[in-house]
Amino acid sequence: MPRSVIAFVMTGPCHHGPADITELAAELDSRGFAVQGRPSKAISDALRWEREHGRVFRAGRGRYRPASMPRSTEYRIHRRVMALRAQAAGQGPGHKLT
Repeated sequence: MPRSVIAFVMTGPCHHGPADITELAAELDSRGFAVQGRPSKAISDALRWEREHGRVFRAGRGRYRPASMPRSTEYRIHRRVMALRAQAAGQGPGHKLT
């Protein structure tokens, strides 16, 4: 699982409360990012990984809500996403997350 997808996905549940996979896929698209394969599958895989590490809880089918997270982890995720957004801004729409 690319760490970039995990970082980007975690900004949804961590900063906006409960979210479903469709909302996260729309957010990914609205920011001009693309993933290899189906976005819903990549997001689902990323959330499964985060769930196994206790960072999100499943709140229903395809719906997730944030769990507690160390501030240092949240900071690293935020920093990674900001770098991805800056990189994508220079490369135009459809930037692939790696």
